Amino acid sequence: MVLEMWIAEVAHGGGKDRTSCDLSLSWSWGELELKETGDLGQTEWTSTTLQHINASDYDVLLLPGDLSYADTQQPLWDTFGRLVEPYASHRPWMVTQGNHEQEKFPIIDQKGFKAYNSRWPMPYEESGSESNLYYSFDVVGVHIIMLGSYAEFSSDSSQYKWLANDLAKIDRIKTPWVVVLLHAPWYNSNLAHQGEGESMRVAMEEMLYNSAVDLVFAGHVHAYERFTRVYDNNADPCGPIYITIGDGGNREGLAMMYKEPRPSISMFREASFGHGRLRIVNQTHAHWSWNRNNDSFSVVADGVWLENLRSSPSCIPHIQQKVQQTSGNDEL
Repeated sequence: MVLEMWIAEVAHGGGKDRTSCDLSLSWSWGELELKETGDLGQTEWTSTTLQHINASDYDVLLLPGDLSYADTQQPLWDTFGRLVEPYASHRPWMVTQGNHEQEKFPIIDQKGFKAYNSRWPMPYEESGSESNLYYSFDVVGVHIIMLGSYAEFSSDSSQYKWLANDLAKIDRIKTPWVVVLLHAPWYNSNLAHQGEGESMRVAMEEMLYNSAVDLVFAGHVHAYERFTRVYDNNADPCGPIYITIGDGGNREGLAMMYKEPRPSISMFREASFGHGRLRIVNQTHAHWSWNRNNDSFSVVADGVWLENLRSSPSCIPHIQQKVQQTSGNDEL
């Protein structure tokens, strides 16, 4: 798949300079580096996060929603564009929407996402999606799925049918790693935004589990948290690792309060700004680290080696699809 990346002149909200780059080249056995942060905003904290991200080389930035925090004030989309343009014009930024992108206007525009869809068009059509709010793409050995927490996700929705079809088509020889991003976390021990991702989890979690998804990143909660492999609220060696990374630096500040005692499935949690680094070392192993912003330098505060589920004999049956495959016509 060739992704048509639009490196926009976002500083002015104006014309676009189309640049094509192939992110699905054959596995070269070199490392692939994906960086992650969410709920970015445009504060001094944001600037620090971006500087820390840019301090070391990487291939793609993944952002699980809440970009500019414009909240209907359109000039803030422009200032956000000017802030991120030096970074987004040199590396692919692949994003999905958050609640701050909705920007609905009663009577005039009840669907929302007009500014987001216009300023941040993703290559959704190439993955068979009918909406910029959810799509997928491949990057050298990794299949990445961007889900829409604020698009309809019930079993009769277009997003649900698209996801079932997308998961069924994954080639785990070509892309042994599968990563999902969404905004509202399905697992969360922070007191902020409790339960907001629950209905989506109930609707879609089984599909991800049966397809042996390796990691699920979320934002929304302004803190960092890493869970063990989980399915249906219990530790499960064949479930995804869930990570909340809504710590980019937004104006609302940090979510400081957590449930006590800490749930057994929560491995590490901290209310600090920062970013994540996922190094795909080869077809079976990767390293995850979370880097805390600490004034002028970034500190690695959490890290773990990962083995993907495709290489686990006990989890191989889950890779055999149990979800119903839908045809392209049914999907649309």
